[in-house]
Amino acid sequence: MFEFLLLLIIASIAGSIGASLAGRKGLGCFTSLALGFVGALLGRWLAEQLDLPLLWTIRDFPVIWSVVGAALFVALLNLISGRGRSS
Repeated sequence: MFEFLLLLIIASIAGSIGASLAGRKGLGCFTSLALGFVGALLGRWLAEQLDLPLLWTIRDFPVIWSVVGAALFVALLNLISGRGRSS
């Protein structure tokens, strides 16, 4: 149970940092949590495709790649929604 709570906290922090890097702030706990897990999936996939090391992992959760993946995912959402365009 402790490991699961630890993963939730790490994913939430990673998602929040990734969203901040991509220009979104104040998304909330559940959104940051979801971004952390999506970022982990996207980041791990990207690292495997580019044959890069997973770097820093906690309980097989790729922390650095979660932040990178979350930032890329939020940047893609910004691009699709038009939020990243200047008027």
